[in-house]
Amino acid sequence: MKLRAGRGFSLEELKAAGISKKLAPTIGTAVDHRRKNRSLESLQANVQRLKTCKAKLVVFPRRTRKCKAGDSTPEELATATQVQGPYIPIAGDKPSVELVKVTEEMKSFKAYNKLRVERMNERHIGARMKKAAEAEQEEKK
Repeated sequence: MKLRAGRGFSLEELKAAGISKKLAPTIGTAVDHRRKNRSLESLQANVQRLKTCKAKLVVFPRRTRKCKAGDSTPEELATATQVQGPYIPIAGDKPSVELVKVTEEMKSFKAYNKLRVERMNERHIGARMKKAAEAEQEEKK
């Protein structure tokens, strides 16, 4: 499936990344309290995105003279740059495609015929088993 940006991160993803739900909007991270994580892979991918964002984040203090817990150091503040482009980009991994030479066996294979034969076998399996059981009974007599 194509990965796309939604309306925000779920509360479970924020908790796993170590960001409180009240702090998230203040640092520019959208929160969607209605979202549920249905797969472990997407949860882990979003948690990883949040952790990398949190590592790059530079929090400026409200007052320059008073620094609170969670604010960045003066060295980090001096080297801070404005983010251009998507805030937390989604990295889509393309599946690898393996190229194979087409053989004569592949060319001669008739998929439709094979499907029809297998469907017929599935349909007649009960009658064939009954016939085989009757033949076995006759053989014993």
